[in-house]
Amino acid sequence: YLYWGFNVSTEGAANLKAVFSDLDSQEKKQRMEGMLSGFQSDLSSISSEIQTLQQQSVSMNVRLKNRQAVRSHLSQLVDELVVPGAMISTILDSPVTEQEFLEQLHELNNKINFAKELSFRETLACSDIQDIVDRLKLKAVSKIREFILQKIYSFRKPMTNYQIPQNTLLKYRFFYQFLLANERTVAKEIRDEYVDTMSKIYFSYFKSYSGRLLKVQYEEVADKDDLMGVEDTAKKGFFSKPSLKSRNTIFTLGQRGSILSPAELEGPILVPHTAQRGDSRYPYETLFRSQHYALLDNGCREFLFLSDFFMVAGNSALDLFNSIMGKTLSMFLKSMSTYVSDCYDSIAIFLCIHIILRFRAITAKRTIPALDKYWEAVLELLWPRFDLILEMNIHSIRNTDPQKLGVLDTRPHYITRRYAEFSSAIVSINQTFPNERTNALLGQLQIEVENFVLKMAAEFPSRRDQLIFLINNYDMMLSVLMERAADDSKEVEGFQQLLLARTQEFIEEILSPPFGGMIAFVKEAEALMEKGQLDRLKNEEARISQLVRGFSSSWKQSVEAMSQDVMRSFTNFKNGTSIIQGALTQLIQYYHGFHKVLNQPTFRSLAVRSELINLHHLMVEVKKHKPNF
Repeated sequence: YLYWGFNVSTEGAANLKAVFSDLDSQEKKQRMEGMLSGFQSDLSSISSEIQTLQQQSVSMNVRLKNRQAVRSHLSQLVDELVVPGAMISTILDSPVTEQEFLEQLHELNNKINFAKELSFRETLACSDIQDIVDRLKLKAVSKIREFILQKIYSFRKPMTNYQIPQNTLLKYRFFYQFLLANERTVAKEIRDEYVDTMSKIYFSYFKSYSGRLLKVQYEEVADKDDLMGVEDTAKKGFFSKPSLKSRNTIFTLGQRGSILSPAELEGPILVPHTAQRGDSRYPYETLFRSQHYALLDNGCREFLFLSDFFMVAGNSALDLFNSIMGKTLSMFLKSMSTYVSDCYDSIAIFLCIHIILRFRAITAKRTIPALDKYWEAVLELLWPRFDLILEMNIHSIRNTDPQKLGVLDTRPHYITRRYAEFSSAIVSINQTFPNERTNALLGQLQIEVENFVLKMAAEFPSRRDQLIFLINNYDMMLSVLMERAADDSKEVEGFQQLLLARTQEFIEEILSPPFGGMIAFVKEAEALMEKGQLDRLKNEEARISQLVRGFSSSWKQSVEAMSQDVMRSFTNFKNGTSIIQGALTQLIQYYHGFHKVLNQPTFRSLAVRSELINLHHLMVEVKKHKPNF
């Protein structure tokens, strides 16, 4: 203070100091407030700048993504639009069979499709490549057309295995797909050319093959006179002709049924010229199997090729298949109709039916419907003919006159043998694919045969001969049927019952001459015993004595004569033996009944009872007379 020249007291100096101190504090406070206000202002400015930077960053990210997206689309667009030099040179210069050509054709197809898409969007860049793409397309179409047509024309060369060029075409199935997508007129041209070519090839092949097959058929075939009920002596047909080597009869199945076994059904087809060189001959069903297995094999392969190469399915595939195979199938049906209308070999017709049923199952398993309508058409031809022939045989047996069938003979008749062979053949074939209509016709045939056997038996003067005839015929028919038919079939059960009934009657018939008196007495006595009237026979001592002594003295000779007579009467040794055993068993039962009657109180006092043969001893002796196998 002295500096400024003030002269103040100590107290004044203190007050001044305080004043100045207050002034300094206010000044500091103001400076602090100013500084803080500056800080606040600076912070507000920084916050604003940060927000601005964030907005700028978001905007930059959006612009970057948009640019990247545009770049990706433009890059793809440019890649699709650019036609590489390698594609041009390959399409123009490389053979179509090279893998590189196929790869570049795929790329060209993609560019064509992309150009079409751009043209729909009216993209201006499309016009830059449209011309060169069109030129490449025309060049590719031209080369592909020439290649496929050459393959199709190669089918027409003689002795060509058309399956080889077909397999080649399948390797290049994309060629047709390319044509179908880009040049439909050329695709239609190729498809029409293929249809025309293959239709002629199949027709020519199968017409030639079918004609050559007929040359190795049996020369002898059944005619309208070859019916079951036609007598041998009056016929001038099938049975009177000299037999050929390996000739089948029209009523016997023999080995013909093996045609339905899997090994033969799907075996190699016949080669006609080889068969001709070996002088081999075959029944119609063998030729039919070979012809239709060739059709099945070629038809399935052709349908698969058409579906794969021409990219068709459903009705379109069936229509295309029929346009190729229709002419051939019509030829088959026409020739078959001609043959069937004059065919009288019912076993051949029935085997053909079952061949078709099995072939239809094979195509169904392969899920190939191409031949379904043809199979149905064939069955519609065969079933009515088979029914007609069977009905003709039924009528022939019904109208048979026994008096015109020659000399009477107790052995099995040739008509019943025909029936047995035929019925067993049909029953055995029919087991896999049962048909009610066939079963009904066989039932009618069986009734007529049973009536025929009864009519024939009535021609014999004695009941004994009638029974021998009936038993021989029933036994023969049953034996033949059981070789092929199931044991529980209606035919087998029917003839078993008939045979059993006639056998029991015959046993009574042959026991009657030597032992009829004793049998009649036993039956009479047993009937009276049931009524409690046995005493009515107590005065029959003389009759009983005669029966006891007569049996004891002659039973051995009677049994021996009876056994020899039975074995001479029956053609089946096993059946004759069974009848003898049945007769001896029945004899022992009657003699046992005789013992029981004489053991009754009414006859216990008879002295002749002591002359009865011991039952156990009789059984032992009887066993000695049973024939041994």
